[in-house]
Amino acid sequence: MSAALEIRITLAGAERVVAAGTTAGEALDADGRSVVAARINGEPRDLAAEVGDGDIVEPIAIDSPDGRAILRHSTAHVMAQAVQEIFPEARLGIGPPVENGFYYDFDVAEPFTPDDLKRVEKRMREIVKQGQTFSRRPVSDEDAREELAAEPYKLELIGLKGGAAESAEGANVEVGAGQLTIYDNLDPKSGELCWKDLCRGPHLPSTRVIPAFKLMRSGGAYWRGSEKNPQLQRIYGTAWESREKQDEYLHLLAEAEKRDHRKLGAELDLFSFPDELGSGLPVFHPKGGIIRRVMEDYSRRRHEEAGYSFVNTPHITKENLYKISGHLDWYADGMFPPMELEGARYYLKPMNCPMHNLIFRARGRSYRELPLRLFEFGTVYRYEKSGVVHGLTRVRGLTQDDAHIYCTREQMRDELTSLLRFVLDLLRDYGLDDFYLELSTKDPEKFVGSDEAWEEATATLREVAESEKLDLVLDPGGAAFYGPKISVQARDAIGRTWQMSTIQLDFNLPQLFELEYQSSEGGRQQPVMIHRALFGSIERFFGVLVEHYAGAFPPWLAPVQVVGIPITDAHAPYLQDVAKRLRERGVRVEVDVSDDRMQKKIRNAQKAKVPFMLLAGDDDVAAGAVSFRYRSGEQKNGVPIDQAIAEIVDAIDRRVQV
Repeated sequence: MSAALEIRITLAGAERVVAAGTTAGEALDADGRSVVAARINGEPRDLAAEVGDGDIVEPIAIDSPDGRAILRHSTAHVMAQAVQEIFPEARLGIGPPVENGFYYDFDVAEPFTPDDLKRVEKRMREIVKQGQTFSRRPVSDEDAREELAAEPYKLELIGLKGGAAESAEGANVEVGAGQLTIYDNLDPKSGELCWKDLCRGPHLPSTRVIPAFKLMRSGGAYWRGSEKNPQLQRIYGTAWESREKQDEYLHLLAEAEKRDHRKLGAELDLFSFPDELGSGLPVFHPKGGIIRRVMEDYSRRRHEEAGYSFVNTPHITKENLYKISGHLDWYADGMFPPMELEGARYYLKPMNCPMHNLIFRARGRSYRELPLRLFEFGTVYRYEKSGVVHGLTRVRGLTQDDAHIYCTREQMRDELTSLLRFVLDLLRDYGLDDFYLELSTKDPEKFVGSDEAWEEATATLREVAESEKLDLVLDPGGAAFYGPKISVQARDAIGRTWQMSTIQLDFNLPQLFELEYQSSEGGRQQPVMIHRALFGSIERFFGVLVEHYAGAFPPWLAPVQVVGIPITDAHAPYLQDVAKRLRERGVRVEVDVSDDRMQKKIRNAQKAKVPFMLLAGDDDVAAGAVSFRYRSGEQKNGVPIDQAIAEIVDAIDRRVQV
């Protein structure tokens, strides 16, 4: 091999000499199916990309996060090609990969129908079988505009170019700060152009490499996420590295649909969203109100035991408070518009922390009072975009179980450690016990305070998180503007991940509010502030629990814990006496004295997911007993009343599921 034609690359940690012009696929000896792309010097690239001298080359497997994203984006291209072949007038929007799938937006005269999606999916399968190759082609801005003259949305992205990623959701898959590229879909036999799209890539080597995909649904979506722009039609799909993985995902979706808290909330009469109130503003019905009260009461008790002080703050405030805190500079888009009153501007509060700072500042504080732990079930209001409002898990009016802890620098590490353990223990009490932690660090474009303060706060949170021996995942740039945070991520009964509690370490708001305490030496010191929302919000946590338990709450949380079912009307007084004894023990119990037959009463109780049913007939009355029936359908006959009550009370006290 001539030295002039040799280059050196690093592969699997070892240096190798290869011929100039070697592709990443050749260097990796990639089959194009299990390894579908390469990472060259940290950047995902096509297997057809040539490697250069000194490059570090790594494989991207199809079942890795990057590999799945490439698979899904390639499938989005196939879908867009199929749509334009069937609907030639369709204009292209954006088609990025997303979690578990992909979408593509189209400007079409009429919304897509289910039959349209079947036609598109059928054509996609033909394109996949054909094995069209994905071929990358750099183009100038002028050439791109000429080639895509019939695609107004693509032309708009070309005009945005470097700022497109910030200006349009998903645009970073098409244009970035560098040179524009177009991907051609080529006929594998003739090399003729079948279709093309503006795209940064990378892509799979060919459509034949797509193992499994399915179109899911369609719906409206505003161009670039703004209600001021045209509404396009979005088709969602999913794609996986194997049919088995796709089947697992579709099974998970079916299970998730059964657990959908919006559906169960209506069926179990827990909450609703009246149109008269507005989007994202729920009301809790009596049964939902019971669950919510029990959740809050137990949390209050645990906080009292942990030394928290309870406070209350108003729902609105003059704007200057949020000028001081920085929210009007950094969070204005998430706030409702101001109200004019008596010559002043008032805002609905999006956060409780500024008001808690005023409580701390209301009088002189001594180091002897620290740590000072303030706690509030504080309702806040956030102007979420209509497209992201979703049941109880994304609302516009929410109640946070919000705590702010003020402590000395010396106390903060121990306080954070005990706080994280308190959070995890309390979540376990509500039935969540599979966790990992996420550490969100500074957004370099959106922060207050010094780099040194951020570095100290981030390092401290990392130490505390690692001490719990849980998996720790980094979230670069994901922190709020005033400090880094730990987020507790909890997996539910079917393995989905939900963000639960957040713990933020803040050196900046105490400075902005000029908070001070008298130190042991007599001088004035600035406290450290810890922000903590344990549930996140009552509404969201409620929705998560509904889905985690599929509406079948453990007895301690169930709105109705016991239903008495008389065999005949004559047995109702007997069960009313049993119910009276249960109520004296704090049990929520009803006796079904409706005209329904006994079997219908049992079905009603099961449909309402009541944990315990107590049945009584002649034999039970004679024996001073009940027939004890569980939610599962299992039944024990002739259980003495005292024993039945003891079992119910014990299950409630121990907060176990039945």
